[in-house]
Formats: sequence, C-alpha cells, structure tokens
Amino acid sequence: MLIIKLFPCLMDNYGFLIHDSETGATATIDTPEAAKINAVLAEEGWTLSEIWNTHHHFDHVGGNLELAAQHGAIIRGPADDAGRIAGLTHGVSGGESFLFGGHEVRVIKTPGHTTSHIIFHVPSAHDGQGAAFVGDTIFVMGCGRLFEGTPEDMFESMAKIAALPASTKLYCAHEYTLSNGKFALTIEPENADLIAYMDTAKALRSKGLPTVPTSVAQEAKINPFMRAASGSRLGEIRKAKDNF
Repeated sequence: MLIIKLFPCLMDNYGFLIHDSETGATATIDTPEAAKINAVLAEEGWTLSEIWNTHHHFDHVGGNLELAAQHGAIIRGPADDAGRIAGLTHGVSGGESFLFGGHEVRVIKTPGHTTSHIIFHVPSAHDGQGAAFVGDTIFVMGCGRLFEGTPEDMFESMAKIAALPASTKLYCAHEYTLSNGKFALTIEPENADLIAYMDTAKALRSKGLPTVPTSVAQEAKINPFMRAASGSRLGEIRKAKDNF
C-alpha cells in the first residue's frame, strides 16, 4: 500500500511524502522546506530513504543536502541537470523507470518551465488510479512560467500529461488555484466546468483546504493550457497570464 502525505511549505509550496507501508521506503518529492518535511516524517514515524527532484529551482531542492545528510537518503533528479541539483546521486531521464519498494515509478521529461524538468508517475498509487508528481509543469487551471523552455516544449509536455490515464491524480507543487482560475475565466468565460470548479475551489480555500491533487480528467476540462490547440496558442495564453 502506498500512502501519500501532502502538507504546505514556505509561502505557497506543497510538500509531498510517499510511503510504501510494506517495505518502509519513504520518498520526499522535492525539498521545499527541510524542517517541515522532518516534522511530518516524525509525526508519521517514517524514515526518509529517497529524494525525488523535479527540477533545480531552490524551492524544490533547497533542503536536499540537509535531508540527505540527516537520513542518508539518495537523491534522484534529471540527469541532464546534474550540475544544478545539489547532492544528486541518481540521475534519471525521461522514459526510464525505477522501483520504489515494490512499485514502478516512471520518469517523464516535461520541459517548459525549465529545459530539464521531469515528473514522476506512480501507476500503482491510489489503488491503481495512479499519481503523478508534476512539479511546476502543470497547476490546477495553470502551467509553470516558461523560464527556459519554449511554448512548443510546454505544449508537448502538456500532451504527455494529458495522455496519462484520466483518473491519474496530479500533485502540483504550488497552491495557485484561485489566481489561475480568475485568469482562466478570461480565456474561457463560458466554460461551464470551469465556472463550477471555481465555486468548489473557493469553498476549499475558504476552509484552508488544498485544491491539490487535481486529475488528468479535471484539467482536460478546465485548464486553458492543457486545452490549447497548439504551441503558438499556448504561448499566447502564457504571455497573457504573465501580464495578468
């Protein structure tokens, strides 16, 4: 059985721990805040064995060295970004997979936010519905800023996520949902699914509850970046979002 714990970190990041109850293996997806990660590990009685980095930005790798030193954890991350990820021990590339406990983890390259961004897909999570830890590639109703990649890169990355099973839960690394939704409504003001979901999101956030995870099926209905028909159209939408 795989257990996934979500918890807030920093200003608007989310931390995630995934735990295999049979073997005791525990991984943190990115390391936004070492102290918070350690606190949740202590609460659950888990021992950290792995760190999975999606990309090199500091709010995703800032706790790498501290956590690796404390727990002896290995660090997996994009092989072609080894020079920018502190403490990387196991470089991985898109198309590869590895075992976590008895579970397969698939690595998917998703450039756009950065040139070497990857996500981690765990098909057996959620009783076979699957989970994908998507870093800053996709957010609820949004996508990451194109700091290094092109609109075409992000369009292809969105297509890879859209091709996952519809029930796959998407664990986005930030709580940007309400601001993303306000912008999405300027792109698709008559999208009934989008309008309805905004009511749900507002209700969740008013109670201090996360809007993450989302799902492939949900984003296909409400995310203007996933719904873009081309890389050029995605680029237009991203530029408008940057100036929103």
